[in-house]
Amino acid sequence: MIRGIRGAITVESNDENLILKATERLLGTLIKDNSIEPDHVASVFISVTEDIDAAFPAKGLRTFEGWTYVPVMCMREIPVPGALPLCIRIMLHVNTKIEQQDIRHAYLERAEILRPDLNTQEVSN
Repeated sequence: MIRGIRGAITVESNDENLILKATERLLGTLIKDNSIEPDHVASVFISVTEDIDAAFPAKGLRTFEGWTYVPVMCMREIPVPGALPLCIRIMLHVNTKIEQQDIRHAYLERAEILRPDLNTQEVSN
């Protein structure tokens, strides 16, 4: 079964280092919380709000061992008025036996407000 695993994190500014570190932190949390192996990942979508353009967040994903060949696409979020600024979102499409209700999504930093109903406590720092 392919399941979608969601996550989001915010950065303090449009800075390449902050964008890459935040992406690594968010992906690391999702990997650890859901025991994700790169060979089980069908694809990854990463979106950013329009105020983020200093780096491709996918570059942060490539720092993880075994993730070289995982298909990744970066895109821009719809600029809805009042939306959370400086936000990076990830959607992983993962082959897993984990039941839908047992998937652990991660919403970190100011992104915690996006889905408090799905957010779990961050396991890794």
